[in-house]
Amino acid sequence: MTGVGLRKKMGTTSGNLNSATSTSGTRPAIKVFVATTVMLSFISFWRAAAIVLSDLASSAYYVGGDAENVIGKSAPWFVLAVMLFSYAVRSLYIESSSMFVRGGVYRVVKEAMGGSLAKLSVSALLFDYVLTGPISAVSAGQYLAGFVADLSTRLGHPINMAGWRGDYFAAGFGILVTAYFWWKNIQGMHESSEKAMRIMQITTVMVVILIGWCLVTMIVHPATRHLPPMPTHQSIMAANVHSHGDTLGWLVHMPLLTMLPFVLMLVGFGHSVLAMSGEESLAQVNREIEHPKLKNLEKAGAVIFLYSLLFTSLVSFFAVMIIPDHKRPEYFANLISGLAMYMAGPYNLKLIFQGFVVLVGVLILSGAVNTAIVGANGVLNRISEDGVLTPWFRKPHNRYGTTHRLINTIALLQCLTIILSHGNVYLLAALYAFGVIWSFAFKSLAVFVLRFKEPGHRDFRVPGNFHIGKLEIPVGLALITLLLFAVALVNLATKPLATIAGVSFSVFLFGVFTVSEKLTHKQHGADHQMREEFRVAEQPLVDREEMKVRPGNVLVAIRDPRNLYYLTELLRATDTAKQDVVVMTARIYHREDNFSGSSSYDSKELFDEYEQQLFTKVVELAEKEGKHVALMVVPSANVFDAIVQTGVRLESSRVVCGLSNRLTLDEQGKLTGDAWERLPEPRPNITMEIHSPDHTVKEYFLGPHAPRLREKDLELLHNIWLDVSDNPELATLHHYHVIGMALERLQERLRGPEREEMLALLKKELLKPDQDSGGKK
Repeated sequence: MTGVGLRKKMGTTSGNLNSATSTSGTRPAIKVFVATTVMLSFISFWRAAAIVLSDLASSAYYVGGDAENVIGKSAPWFVLAVMLFSYAVRSLYIESSSMFVRGGVYRVVKEAMGGSLAKLSVSALLFDYVLTGPISAVSAGQYLAGFVADLSTRLGHPINMAGWRGDYFAAGFGILVTAYFWWKNIQGMHESSEKAMRIMQITTVMVVILIGWCLVTMIVHPATRHLPPMPTHQSIMAANVHSHGDTLGWLVHMPLLTMLPFVLMLVGFGHSVLAMSGEESLAQVNREIEHPKLKNLEKAGAVIFLYSLLFTSLVSFFAVMIIPDHKRPEYFANLISGLAMYMAGPYNLKLIFQGFVVLVGVLILSGAVNTAIVGANGVLNRISEDGVLTPWFRKPHNRYGTTHRLINTIALLQCLTIILSHGNVYLLAALYAFGVIWSFAFKSLAVFVLRFKEPGHRDFRVPGNFHIGKLEIPVGLALITLLLFAVALVNLATKPLATIAGVSFSVFLFGVFTVSEKLTHKQHGADHQMREEFRVAEQPLVDREEMKVRPGNVLVAIRDPRNLYYLTELLRATDTAKQDVVVMTARIYHREDNFSGSSSYDSKELFDEYEQQLFTKVVELAEKEGKHVALMVVPSANVFDAIVQTGVRLESSRVVCGLSNRLTLDEQGKLTGDAWERLPEPRPNITMEIHSPDHTVKEYFLGPHAPRLREKDLELLHNIWLDVSDNPELATLHHYHVIGMALERLQERLRGPEREEMLALLKKELLKPDQDSGGKK
């Protein structure tokens, strides 16, 4: 662990300020207008619909199998419900696009609820786009692998494509498809939309043949005319057992909720919600639709709805009705291929049609990769134009004029996702649903808020509006919003891996966007805040003598320049002439693979503009209070290890920090205590104070220490001692004898069959009101 001590540079900057003033005052600046976005061609509503359908219609190839794999044979009803509901969601996007030409999630959420929620919502949306490409490309690979296996068997030379072989084949194919559409998007959107148009024309031919042949099959074979069973409470619970808990996820630990029928209906709906993916692409493509924009947008929306409703819903129903129950699970990853092989007719003819289905599937699923790149590129362009990303990302390609750096980033993330998933389409589907539902939910809430925040004229409104005097009550919009958030929350509980991955990805992107936005504003003069100049003094390890601080100092850990309330309180209460105050921040690095397990860093890596801004605020507070502070940056792989190790090396008497945004007081104290336990012997005792924004303080003792007993504990202990010490044989008994025996008995029970009972009692004790602790432990 390397320490970097910081000393404030003495002197003023008045000379620089005077120079800047005189320079700017010589003559008026000449205004220059510069285009900051790439020139794009306008496209017809047919091409716009084709681009979106490449995503929406492609879900027909995998959603039916994935949904039935998780929620059972009644899955087609949920798919149908989702496709009908998609019309309402699509109306949200049309309304927002009628307000803003770039009516995507970011713009609408920012207008309604501010920049922070906008960055968070667009982070979830980008998780959607990053997964759209991989799940589509991998699904195409699965269809191709299944056809190769069936064809080779028919020819007498079977090729085993089951299990990991098919997954790896699908993953390799997915990477090739992603690379192809990456290059086409580098060349420009017009080229890509032309490809999408051709794919949808071929797909339409396949869909007409498929529906017609399925209807003929139902006429020829009466046994196939039975509709799938309606979803019930029992069917969902049975599906959870069959899928080894994948249906309910964490919800199995909430038995009261699983008893409610509407909750289980939301579970089924949530597992099928990826059937309506692609709506955000409509908002992104809207900016490229030719005049009259709104009318053409509505036409594109109608085409998308009817096409996806018929294709996606009917495929799910036909598959359950025509493919035998014992054979259908073999085709969950390539459901339409299985449907083709079990329709009425000669085997060779069905095999030929299966080849056509696979060809179309490869085309349309591959087209969804293009849609994902187009949509993500549009989103990233929008937030880059808004100053969240630096203009470097939008620099046009020298030949094609496209934002190639953004496209490169998107394609790289998609390829990485394919590699990490090993071509498992079910895993990708679970992850994909997270971004889909949360981006819809944020968008719906934003449009709802804008109805009240900006109630002016709109060329299009989501239906279902009532008026009380001049007040408009958007009932339809409210119901859509409530349903989306209900499904989103249920999905959080039923898709554990997707929840963890989606939240992590969204939080990471949110952090990247936040930092990038600050950097962009700094570079372009949007942030005029003055910063102190510091002289960096390097030292290989944290050393108290080198920093010239006395033993018993107070170590203050900081990270956010906007939340330094506890430093202000500490400085006011501390006489720095008698006790030094050291302010530190940790620069977190992932531990690199090397033999020693540690690395050394150059000071430039550890002290950049963020640290400069952070310590400028610290110096401002210290000067306001007239107190001296020592400043330092410590690199580490773990912030709690950094704090504890620094406190030990500086021989600090206590560590002070603020309440974490992500952790509770006790969680923060526990993690710090764990870091103390990792210290080598001998471990000195340190006191840690966690300050909350409401000015309460909680104290933790790191290391063995006498417990802080409550009044009722002392009274109980004393009463026990009085009771037993009346016995002449126990006249010399002390209070610590009572405590020692009680602890020994507790330890015995914790090590024996009564452990669970003791833990339950401890949990019960923990939940009791702690009125005597005074906020300290």
